[in-house]
Amino acid sequence: MNQTLRQATILARARDQGHVTVEDLAREMAVATQTVRRDLNMLCEQGALMRVHGGAVLPSGVANLAYETRRAMASDAKAAIGRECASLIPDGSTLFINIGTTTEAVARALAQHRRLRVMTNNLNVASILASHADCAVTVLGGDLRSTDNGLVGPLTQEAVLQYKADFAIIGASAIDRDGELLDFDSSEIGISRTMLSRARTTIAVADAEKFTRTAPVRICSLNQLDHFVTDSTPPDEVVCQLESSATKLTCTML
Repeated sequence: MNQTLRQATILARARDQGHVTVEDLAREMAVATQTVRRDLNMLCEQGALMRVHGGAVLPSGVANLAYETRRAMASDAKAAIGRECASLIPDGSTLFINIGTTTEAVARALAQHRRLRVMTNNLNVASILASHADCAVTVLGGDLRSTDNGLVGPLTQEAVLQYKADFAIIGASAIDRDGELLDFDSSEIGISRTMLSRARTTIAVADAEKFTRTAPVRICSLNQLDHFVTDSTPPDEVVCQLESSATKLTCTML
């Protein structure tokens, strides 16, 4: 079991039980206790858990982790997802990219592309791509959310409607076992939905940890999209849905 899946399993158990122990996790995942301790220490450094004697506990009941914490979590997996997603994008394309740490990883992987036009409500994405002379960036203005440098609200949604893109690349905070992409902020979700409706090809990007989280507001179903790029095989229920749809599933670590 790779590090991303181990840490996703640890967080899932912590959310189910409120706490986890080193011995139980080592037994469940069939790994050494030292491996579990390293994973717990990393998750605690990221703020996802708090270390206690013999294991760890959730720091609070708040599921929407701080942006810097989310950026650090599963960073290698997100980078691999970003590279795989970027390989789907031809030079000369127009793109919508929404708010999120995984979509940031896609932006970094697009650095070598040529003649791109990117429309985004993610100032982090805009900053990454603005330094590349062969990429034109349009910032979809609105209300700045200081917690993650995202632009939200009716002005942003109206701005999206002014464009038609070849691709929409969206991330989400959680993916339910019924294959629905979920997030926390209804104003942000409206923008993501509008991006999807204004794109010829739609791509969702998410690491395996998203299958262990939950959020209250629905974006769309994975089987409504053209591509889903992740780092590990999704739960069986999701795989079955994708196999019965036209959505292409790409797992970077298979």
